[in-house]
Amino acid sequence: MAFVGAGPGDEGLLTLRGADLLSRADVVVLDVDAYGGLLGRCREDVKIVDIAAEVGAVSLKAVREAKTGCRVVRLCPGDPGFFSSVADEVAACAKADVEFEIVPGVPPATAVPTYAGIAPAMGMPEFRVVDADQVDDWAPHAACEGTLVIYNGVSAAVAIAKALVASGKPDSTPVAVTQNGTTTEQYTVVSTLARLAADLKHAGIAEPAMIVVGDAVGTRDKLSWFESKPLFGWRVLVPRTKEQAAGLSEQLRSYGAVPEEVPTISVEPPRTPQQMDRAIKGLVTGRYEWVAFTSANAVKAIREKFEEYGLDARAFAGLKVAAVGEATANALVSFGVKPDLVPVGEHSSEGLLAEWPPYDSMLDPINRVLLPRADIATESLIAGLTELGWECDDVTAYRTVRAAPPPAPIREAIKGGGFDAVLFTSSSTVRNLVGIAGKPHNVTVIAVIGPQTAKTAEEFGLRVDIMADSPSASALAAALADYGAKQRQAALAAGDVPRRPSQTRRGARRRAR
Repeated sequence: MAFVGAGPGDEGLLTLRGADLLSRADVVVLDVDAYGGLLGRCREDVKIVDIAAEVGAVSLKAVREAKTGCRVVRLCPGDPGFFSSVADEVAACAKADVEFEIVPGVPPATAVPTYAGIAPAMGMPEFRVVDADQVDDWAPHAACEGTLVIYNGVSAAVAIAKALVASGKPDSTPVAVTQNGTTTEQYTVVSTLARLAADLKHAGIAEPAMIVVGDAVGTRDKLSWFESKPLFGWRVLVPRTKEQAAGLSEQLRSYGAVPEEVPTISVEPPRTPQQMDRAIKGLVTGRYEWVAFTSANAVKAIREKFEEYGLDARAFAGLKVAAVGEATANALVSFGVKPDLVPVGEHSSEGLLAEWPPYDSMLDPINRVLLPRADIATESLIAGLTELGWECDDVTAYRTVRAAPPPAPIREAIKGGGFDAVLFTSSSTVRNLVGIAGKPHNVTVIAVIGPQTAKTAEEFGLRVDIMADSPSASALAAALADYGAKQRQAALAAGDVPRRPSQTRRGARRRAR
């Protein structure tokens, strides 16, 4: 059995050893509400024991699982060695002769101040960590000459400040209180021991939180890097299929945002597969000179058919391959196929046609193009290729159908202004999102991938705030980050507290940083 430190909250701070043990675990014991995100590192068939539902029985259940030979991982908050509550569980393992391992985690004592822009031990003669629940007399800690980090002290923060001052600590001593440290819900109040009561009065700080006392708090002005990210804490709606949204969501997280993926379309196989079967046969037997891919979904559909027939990327040998844009080209490259043509200009059917070579009977032995597509026809592309002298086999490779409506809380957040921004990557995502969930609130920032998507958004009565410089999901996310950074800088320059768009709607909770 392994007792693994889950870290301070940021899932990216899990140690390599912890991640390895999770990937091989048969049983995982954890607080699902707090650390459920880490279950994505586990096998699909892993057994989950939620401590919130197993009060008083965790030790016995975990030991029993381990006794049967199961690989059991007990995820512990922070670091098991820092004020941990799992001592009884470790003792139960030892008593039952169950072998166990304790894997340290990144402790909140160092991670939370660092994420708050505070270097707790940099240039300090002393770094002291205490658990407020175990302190009866604060006089010895008032004598700390460096940084004092206090766990479990928020409910008594004002009393602790008064006790430290009464014991000789200058009332001008800087203090910071950080809630939900290392997560995108992180919130920090900076004060002094004298002013702490007033500054916390309307802040609404609650556990999990950490108090840092000492001159190290002064480094926050220069070292704050996490809360100053351009989209810090922004809740961003990503209306794409889950496969398409993954890379975009990761980029948004790097800007500090909290992406929520809401599928607006479902990609399904064609109703009759015979067309695709004939197309694959023709591709292998040399019927085509070109294959033109207009989406990553088309690449996926062909790839799945190849795997069904035991084929791989070598079947494209001798063929010329075109991709409508960057995302489609990347999907081909991951399949092992390097496209011969990707438009340099507009990433669309028109951009593809602008660079497509005319048919030349002297250079091209075959004048036929395979165009695997969605069930929505691409007449403009077919017409353009025909004008250039090519014959097109226009084949339905997949169907797109409107996805089911998202859960009620998501729909309410969309219409009620709970999202700070929504990214539209095509006209269909606009139509489908409005169709299944309703129009985004007017405080929500609307970002679109290009002019056609902007036109569709405006037809639905949406105000377009941002348009990407180039028609790619990556450029769209970067444009949103640039917008967020400018909004933040403008607020700071005006002497105001930066606020997310959702915080400007009527009734939104406001608090001063």
